[in-house]
Amino acid sequence: MSGHLPTGVGATTGWRIAWVVMRTGWSVRVHDAHLVPARGPVILAPNHTGFLDPPLLMGTSPRPIHCLAKREIFRGPLGWFLRGIGQIPIDRSGTDRAALTIALAVLAAGRVLVVYPEGTRGSGDFADLRRGLAWLAVRSGAPVVPVVASGVGSRGTTLSALPPVRSRLDVVFGAPADLPAVTVRSRTAVQDANRRLQVALTAHHAAVAARFAGSVTAVGTDRETS
Repeated sequence: MSGHLPTGVGATTGWRIAWVVMRTGWSVRVHDAHLVPARGPVILAPNHTGFLDPPLLMGTSPRPIHCLAKREIFRGPLGWFLRGIGQIPIDRSGTDRAALTIALAVLAAGRVLVVYPEGTRGSGDFADLRRGLAWLAVRSGAPVVPVVASGVGSRGTTLSALPPVRSRLDVVFGAPADLPAVTVRSRTAVQDANRRLQVALTAHHAAVAARFAGSVTAVGTDRETS
């Protein structure tokens, strides 16, 4: 798939597979999915605390997604599968222009792109954002929708890091971030967008944490459709 637009059919296939797997294994609750625009280009900006996050978002997004994911996992049968369902490998060691070009093409085609703003698994509170999300938002003009998932488990890389089977997982979509229209795609515009996005994403995370305060799961840690 390198250098080429991933297929929408592949993304739709992955969407259906993830929907079944996630709801078979866990008690999944999706909140405010109506806030994701039903048509046109959209960037989803989720928090990232466990390795269940990508398939969970894939199975709960109201539209099929194309996710920028670290190229290290695109090896062997898993890499073949991920490419087949429309996901995009990216080299995180520097500026991967080929991956960013594909990402922009996905948005130009009116599809949904997933960008993890923190770049890797972490605290999940959006405290440390890389500028790739802001750059893509400025370049494409696509709305950015924050997403917070809870109950996904720890940051480990083995099966023990997964949440218990049939435990509750919540995915909460937020309103698109308020980003002004940009006429000049400058470094200053990207910096301003990055600041605005961090405000919007951290505010959504705080709102979700307050919403689920006292529940059996915790937001951004090891923490009904409405």
